[in-house]
Amino acid sequence: MALDDTSDARAPKVTLRRYRAVFISDVHLGSRGCKADCLLDFLHHVESDYLYLVGDIVDGWRLKKRWFWPDKHHEILHKLLARARQGTRVVYLPGNHDEALRSWIGRSFDGVRILHDVIHHTADGRRLLVIHGDAFDGVIADMRWLARLGSLAYESALAVNTGVNTVRRWLGLGYWPISQLLKDQVKAAVNFIDNFEQSLAAEARRRAVCGVVCGHVHKPEMRQIEGVLYLNDGDWVESCSALVEHGDGRLELLDWARQRRLDLLTVGPMVRPGGAGKAAIAA
Repeated sequence: MALDDTSDARAPKVTLRRYRAVFISDVHLGSRGCKADCLLDFLHHVESDYLYLVGDIVDGWRLKKRWFWPDKHHEILHKLLARARQGTRVVYLPGNHDEALRSWIGRSFDGVRILHDVIHHTADGRRLLVIHGDAFDGVIADMRWLARLGSLAYESALAVNTGVNTVRRWLGLGYWPISQLLKDQVKAAVNFIDNFEQSLAAEARRRAVCGVVCGHVHKPEMRQIEGVLYLNDGDWVESCSALVEHGDGRLELLDWARQRRLDLLTVGPMVRPGGAGKAAIAA
């Protein structure tokens, strides 16, 4: 079959962002909370020399309860695996939701290395420990039943979040991550995240590295903790964020939905009702 060159000529040009390294985690493929369209947009616009999949890429916990695997989730997995075949150095660090892959640690699958953790060397000479982080979550480590109950509660909060944000969209308001607000306001959640961050910073000091890159708690963050750089790349359920390293070693957290002005309910340009297509930054 002959290729239709004219269709390619009409296709809009994509401006690629090239980074030395990209870190993403907590995609939760197989769950309804996964913002697949937003991640596909990210993968369509971003390339890198290194790609770190920092755990919970596939939500095995959810898939065991009920199978949910739409075409877009398959497309994401296909694109991630394709990066390795195209020359990107891809490392998969399984988390607690995709812990079944931990039986593969030390092996490679289709060019993707599967490791428990890894040391990333930045272009400017810094050493960063890259790890999912669930081992530093006392609930996950000691009370797995409570962790699974918490996962169900989180999924319920996400369902409410979708309903509330549908109404906010019709009112011309921006996306409002309810569960993130709860994390920021509820004292127990704030204390849990602070303990998690402190524990990972202590592990980085023990391993004599400059910083730590992790995921797990769905809270993107970049800060110094007693001389250690703590970097959480966030998630693709709420924040739609990634950590990237530029060619000179500079590290940056990307709030992809906000940078691209995407409505997380539609993954189209954010517009106010009756606004004739005028873009609006999320409130």
